[in-house]
Amino acid sequence: MDEIAVLIPCFNEEITVGKVVRDFKRALPQATVYVYDNNSTDKTVEKAKEAGAIVRHEYQQGKGNVVRRMFQEVEAQCYILVDADDTYPASEAAKMTERVLKYHADMVVGDRLSSTYFKVNKRRFHNSGNRFMRLAVQKLRCNDRVSCIELPFCKNNSSIESEL
Repeated sequence: MDEIAVLIPCFNEEITVGKVVRDFKRALPQATVYVYDNNSTDKTVEKAKEAGAIVRHEYQQGKGNVVRRMFQEVEAQCYILVDADDTYPASEAAKMTERVLKYHADMVVGDRLSSTYFKVNKRRFHNSGNRFMRLAVQKLRCNDRVSCIELPFCKNNSSIESEL
């Protein structure tokens, strides 16, 4: 069982996945970094392996399927779940894991949206949806194993974010 597992679901993230893996390996040298590829057609798998991640696959399309598979397969005392798009500051990860491992928090939630995210992301309606979700659930989360196993994930796609 890993002490800390960094879980990175991926679909066509060849441009950023290597940097994300390297950043989290640098920020949490004791962590095991897993990239779960979801049928990428680019060089995501190669870039993740080059950066030092353990790469696994989920062939059923959809982020919900990937997240479900990650928590089924990876055993750890503490999980960090991040996207591969380099919008999460790895520099905050050590503080978050400390809350779980040392102070026994069930879940720690971080905030990726209050810095430059809204300026960089220009997809129509995306920012308003993220503002709404930010009020309900922040996306960078650090969980203990028991909390993750007990969650009954129902969604197969990106709407799993609201369940988490």
